[in-house]
Amino acid sequence: MISTFRNAWKVQSLRKKMLFTLFMLLLYRLGSFIVVPFMNAQKVQQLYMNTSQTVFSLFDLMAGGNFSRFSIFAANISPYITASIILQLLTIAIPSLEALSKEGETGRKKIAKYTRYLAILIALVQAIGFSFGFFGEAVVATTILEKSVVVLSIVAGTAFLIWLGEQITEHGIGNGISLLIFAGIVSRFPADIVQSFAMVNAGLANPIFLVLFFIIAIAIVVFVVALNEGERKIPVQYAKRVVGRKMYGGQSTHIPVKVLMSGVMPMIFASSIVSIPATFAMFTKNEATQRTIAKYFTVSGVPGTIYYVVVTVLLIIFFTYFYTAIQFNTVEYSKNLQQNGGFIPGIRAGKPTSDYLQKTVNRLCLPGAIALAILAVLPIFLTKISNLPFNYGGTSMIIVVGVVLETAKVLEQQMLMRHYKGFLNK
Repeated sequence: MISTFRNAWKVQSLRKKMLFTLFMLLLYRLGSFIVVPFMNAQKVQQLYMNTSQTVFSLFDLMAGGNFSRFSIFAANISPYITASIILQLLTIAIPSLEALSKEGETGRKKIAKYTRYLAILIALVQAIGFSFGFFGEAVVATTILEKSVVVLSIVAGTAFLIWLGEQITEHGIGNGISLLIFAGIVSRFPADIVQSFAMVNAGLANPIFLVLFFIIAIAIVVFVVALNEGERKIPVQYAKRVVGRKMYGGQSTHIPVKVLMSGVMPMIFASSIVSIPATFAMFTKNEATQRTIAKYFTVSGVPGTIYYVVVTVLLIIFFTYFYTAIQFNTVEYSKNLQQNGGFIPGIRAGKPTSDYLQKTVNRLCLPGAIALAILAVLPIFLTKISNLPFNYGGTSMIIVVGVVLETAKVLEQQMLMRHYKGFLNK
């Protein structure tokens, strides 16, 4: 992977894309320190620290600390992720949207436009909950115009991040939305590690657990890499065809089916949905309500821990299958094989091929999804035992490693395309 980045840096066109991506991520981090106008920053910190932080810890982690600082990126990119989930589910339920998704680039652009509109609407709702619900006591705005500026600053911040992510995807390297989440999580790593050492020095935690955490973090990295690289190769044979005096086809190839074809998207989707109770908690100043949500819907209490673990596991499994089905349409794949004279040895063309591919994908998806779910919830139990923050493991580590691997693959593909173009131009 390191050699891939090094070789890509030597190519001028790819180097420009990498620098563009880094510049966009730098803009994101700079904007993270711009506080929303007409807000008392000290009061914001006080309100966040005095509340049961477990309600908002996951939300703040995904936002890269923007929520606890209440910057213009307080809502982060989560409204866009939520809107993407809703639109993808509606694509299956609504025939017109399903037909639109099959129209190629034109349909994709229309769905992307609907996703942006819905994301802005969700951001507006969240901004009102942030400003006048949870952080209501920190608002120093008095007029309607000033209060509107508070809300619109957060909405504009989310809109800017959506634009930033799309620019990275189009002109940079990798998936822009995933890279923004990656940048936010990585920015929290140093603070979490320093906090862990401080707790050990203060005698609040056992140093053995700190060493154990770092070992588990390394093990998670290795395991995630193995999951992303694991694949099954389904053999494909192409029939021989005689056209004029030439014979075509007859070669053998394979279909690479990944164990974790969906990548880190199930983790990102699951994290967004699990944080919904925290979003509702922002609309109330009632401490009793916030304590109830913390107890039953976060890992601060036993009922909440059970809820979090069960819901996270089920959501990860569901979205692994869901996202894989979107990426790998077995019916379309079977049709394309049949049209091009290809077949899987021992399997009849048409529906039997589609059924065989679907069965193979399901067998690979299940262990991959279960492994991903276990990695996501394991740090929760370790945190409970040791009293140490394990944000640099579990969900965050999986997302970070997954995004780095996906970005490296994008670079490899672009380098391969460049070599093909150079060969064809000779």
